[in-house]
Amino acid sequence: MERTCDDLAILVLAVVAVVAGLTFRDYGLGWDDYTHAEYADLLLRMYGSGFKDTGALSFANLYMYGGGFDMAAALLHKLIPLELFETRRLVGAIVGVIGLAVTWRLGRRVGGPLAGLATLLLLALCPIFYGHMFMNPKDAPFAVAMVIQMMGLVRLAEEYPQPSARTILIVGLGAGLSIGSRILGGLALVYALVGFVPLFVDEIRNVGTREALHRFAHVLYVLLPGLVLGYLIMGLIWPWSIIEPDNPFRALGYFSHFFEKPWKEMFDGALVSVPDMPWSYLPTLFALQLPEVLLALAIGGVIGAFVVLPRSDVTARRKTILLMLMLAATLPLVVAMVKRPALYNGIRHFIFVIPPMTVLAGLAFAWAMNWLKENRRNWQPAAVTVFAFGLLLSLGEMIRLHPYQYTHFNHIAGTVRAADDRYMLDYWGLALKQASDGLREQLDEKQEAPPKGRKWKVAVCGPQRPAQVALGPDFTIGWDSHAADFAMTLGEFYCKGLTAPVMVEIKRDDVVFARVYDIRGRSISSLLSIPAP
Repeated sequence: MERTCDDLAILVLAVVAVVAGLTFRDYGLGWDDYTHAEYADLLLRMYGSGFKDTGALSFANLYMYGGGFDMAAALLHKLIPLELFETRRLVGAIVGVIGLAVTWRLGRRVGGPLAGLATLLLLALCPIFYGHMFMNPKDAPFAVAMVIQMMGLVRLAEEYPQPSARTILIVGLGAGLSIGSRILGGLALVYALVGFVPLFVDEIRNVGTREALHRFAHVLYVLLPGLVLGYLIMGLIWPWSIIEPDNPFRALGYFSHFFEKPWKEMFDGALVSVPDMPWSYLPTLFALQLPEVLLALAIGGVIGAFVVLPRSDVTARRKTILLMLMLAATLPLVVAMVKRPALYNGIRHFIFVIPPMTVLAGLAFAWAMNWLKENRRNWQPAAVTVFAFGLLLSLGEMIRLHPYQYTHFNHIAGTVRAADDRYMLDYWGLALKQASDGLREQLDEKQEAPPKGRKWKVAVCGPQRPAQVALGPDFTIGWDSHAADFAMTLGEFYCKGLTAPVMVEIKRDDVVFARVYDIRGRSISSLLSIPAP
């Protein structure tokens, strides 16, 4: 059974890798891609100049983020014959598959081969995680870094007070990558400090306070090389963080307050200013966007962990591991619900809680199967069938939405069809790639050429630079619809539906993600629309 689960897990990883390798070019550019590519160039220029060119240390607000993903993509672009933004999508796929593999190993380590396989399937078939891993240069790499850090902490709990060299290395690597990606990676310290309480209390009970403190000091001492490694990794991918010792704290202060001019987004059918989003924003979207099977099992996993914590027949190490996983899956959401920071772009900033959620969900599935084995063996096939049906339901939605899996809403929400008028879907504007491809194909089929002496003009309601990259050099883009030949609009609330011939329409589940209109000879005052509250 164990060998079968592991073989199936390896097969799942291989299938995901192959599918990702065949489809990564399908994913369009978002609002942030172009700017992140510029940030990578500045970082590499800084290193190449021996820190003489320091433009990266003041570029937009990206200097307060790490640029590891961006630099990796830029360096790989120099080595392989792919366009830059195709390379970025490929690197996203590679990082995502690494995250799947680490999460599988974490689930297996905590709950055994069956839990590991269930964890992997739940994460691989989570449309939100899968869709973001291709095109999210901030949040998806950060989620992978955080699960690497969690792997290190779990190993540390298992081996305490004599962590192995490999564990020390993983802790340092995870710390460097996570904090070097986003300052929010410091949350792992909270997970560790709170999570290790049961283990430390048990140490005091068994060996006395003095010996427990001595062991704790020893662990900190042997972790020092790993922490130094982590600091160096953080400095490499986030050089601004080590220019001055307090810069990470300055970044924390900066991001603790909303740092842009407020705008409004659609939430539950109403336009809400992003600093004023209700406390229910995150729990609502997680409930409506996670696959039903993952949602149910994750809730079961959290409840199961709560139930286990007070039990005397469970070891302190086990309690520490479960408590850290529970904190990783829930604490960021609870803090956001209480503090109510500015919230926008759905749950993309919080996808780092999804891997620990899937680990808890995998544990819940394994617990349920073990209980049925001992008490209701004849029910096991039915449980496996329900689990498989939930996974297939999610897979079907991922295929139907491709390449917009990140816009997924589950059947509780009524899928994207019902969510379209109530929530943001393609908030990153990925559909402009397919719309651009469609426009070029239409013009080629009709053998149309631009007016003499100029390029085609396209007015775009959505991210401008990504649209320009997708359209190519034969087009100029902008907001001005008066002198444009075509209008390209997202299907979001802020883009107006035009009374003009539709040349291209990108739809999924009967929902319009983008349109291209022929507006030649028409007077279009604006592409923007502000609907009634």
